Amino acid sequence: MKLSRPVSWFLLAFGVWSWFIWVTFVKNLWQDGSGLAFDDAGAPTAYFWVHLTLAIVSFLLGTAIGVIGFRGVRALRRAPRE
Repeated sequence: MKLSRPVSWFLLAFGVWSWFIWVTFVKNLWQDGSGLAFDDAGAPTAYFWVHLTLAIVSFLLGTAIGVIGFRGVRALRRAPRE
């Protein structure tokens, strides 16, 4: 399958954006002071585990989408222009 230049760049940008957003989210989750992510004893709550799972899945999907976009951009640079 051949991806167009705009689609390839969009997928690559989406992968980078996904990493940026979710790394920031995990940092904020880890430093949560509101009592949602950690209870009074400092143990992780269900909120923490659910959101950490969401972040991990998003990291994996963002990485996969970004790799597809990167391969598309790389393939377009190798192909002769029409």
